[in-house]
Amino acid sequence: MGNTRILILSLACVAFLSVVKALSQEPELGSARVVFQTSYGDIEFGFYPTVAPKTVDHIFKLVRLGGYNTNHFFRVDKGFVAQVADVANGRSAPMNEEQRKEAEKTIVGEFSDVKHVRGILSMGRYEDPNSAQSSFSMLLGDAPHLNRQYAVFGKVTKGDETLRKLEEVPTRREGIFVMPTERITILSTYYYDTEMDSCEEERSVLKRRLQASFVEVERQRMNCFP
Repeated sequence: MGNTRILILSLACVAFLSVVKALSQEPELGSARVVFQTSYGDIEFGFYPTVAPKTVDHIFKLVRLGGYNTNHFFRVDKGFVAQVADVANGRSAPMNEEQRKEAEKTIVGEFSDVKHVRGILSMGRYEDPNSAQSSFSMLLGDAPHLNRQYAVFGKVTKGDETLRKLEEVPTRREGIFVMPTERITILSTYYYDTEMDSCEEERSVLKRRLQASFVEVERQRMNCFP
C-alpha cells in the first residue's frame, strides 16, 4: 500500500512538472530574421508564426517591401517599451502604392498567453482590439499588464546593447507617452533565413570535403602509378 501511494505521488509530481514546463516554454521562433539598422546600432528580431500568423505575415511583408526604411522610434520609455511609429505616418521617405496599401491594413488582435517580457515584440493598437496596423513595441522590461491585451508576434534575437543605448537617450513626456527628443531613425532594413544560411554552410562544408577527397584520391593514384 505504501509503495502504491509513493508511485501515485511520483506520477503526480511528474505530471505537474510537465505542465509547468509546458506553460513556461517559449514559443518556437520561425527561421526568418529581420534586422533594423538604426542610428544607434542594429536590432535583429525573429517571429512567432504559430502564435500570431496574420500579424507575422503582415509585418514581414512590410519589411520585404521596405516599408520600415526611414521610419523611426517615436516612443522610448526606459524599462517599458521602444515603439516603432506607424509606417504610413512615420517614414521620412515617400511611400509607393504597394507599401501604403499594406501599411494601412488593420490586423485582427491575435492575443495569446505569451508573456510580455524584455525583448518581446508586441503590436500597437487603438482602443479597438482589431485596430493594429504597423506600429509595434520592443519591450524594454517586463509588462504583465499588457498580457493578453496586445498581440505578441516575435522577439529580439540580437541587439540588446542597442536597446540599452536607446534607453539612455534624452526624452520628454507628452501625455501618456515618453518620447525621445531626437529622431531615432531606422536607416534601412534587411532580412534573411537562418535555415537557408544553415543549408549554404552545409553545402560549403560538403564541397570542401569533396574537394579534399578528390585531392586525396589523386595523391593515392599518383603514388600507385608513378
